[in-house]
Amino acid sequence: MPRKDSMDAFGAASLIGIAVILAVNQVVIKLGNLGVGPVFMAGLRSLLALIVLLVWMRIRGIRFAIVARSVPAGLLLGALFTVEFIFLFLALDLTTVARTSILFYSMPVWLTLAAHFLLPGERMGRLKLIGLALAFSGVVLALLDRDGGGQASLLGDFLALGAALAWGAIALAARTLPIQHEAPEMQLFWQLSVSAVLLTLLAPLFGPLLREPTLFHLGLLLYQSVFVASFGFLFWFHLLMTYPASSVASFSFLTPILGVLLGWGLLGEDVGWEILAAMVLVAVGITLINRPAKGRPR
Repeated sequence: MPRKDSMDAFGAASLIGIAVILAVNQVVIKLGNLGVGPVFMAGLRSLLALIVLLVWMRIRGIRFAIVARSVPAGLLLGALFTVEFIFLFLALDLTTVARTSILFYSMPVWLTLAAHFLLPGERMGRLKLIGLALAFSGVVLALLDRDGGGQASLLGDFLALGAALAWGAIALAARTLPIQHEAPEMQLFWQLSVSAVLLTLLAPLFGPLLREPTLFHLGLLLYQSVFVASFGFLFWFHLLMTYPASSVASFSFLTPILGVLLGWGLLGEDVGWEILAAMVLVAVGITLINRPAKGRPR
């Protein structure tokens, strides 16, 4: 698709679809953990997604080339990706989907804060500061709320927050290191290939590799590998290259909202007023953070 200056109906529908896929993925990971060890599941997901990616690149004729100058950055992206998904899969094993969604998808907050100090031209204006304060308040409220009907885990909550920080570090590294000049497929290759090795090697340190696996859990693994970790990420990159970045980012507020609703509706999670308030604060904060600065093109 050619580059577009504004969001259209197809782009909006696509981004809503991606938000739904990512929110459903939180439920899928939690259910998948019942059959396969969390970190081993994450490793298998990266391995299968890597195979899908390489086949896709071959079919589409996308050039596969490892550039020497990008190797250190690629290894760093892979290591950060590994940390992110160790934390995320363990978080969903310990705490609720609703809480994890709020904390994990607070990533734009930490990326904006880091960019303010580390990236030229990314200083926060008044609107972003208000958004940062609101979203940060939502994160604090979620962490302080311990009335989760016995489903809340402080360790799980902090792991979800750690996963968000690792995700933000990936985004920051991809924007500042030489790998920023590589195609999205190659950036994803480094993240999947390095994490497939590291997650599989580290998995035995986190308990049994298999719990009570069934074909249902295999289906959940395939969903993650195909619809999220490979094609989902690639399609999101494609939308980012087609539409204005601020327009694409503005839809990110949907995922924590959908995550809370799915956790409550599908898994029967206890969602009190504190979690609902945290969800609203984080969603509004992310929306304000992603609004373009005054005077900048949308």
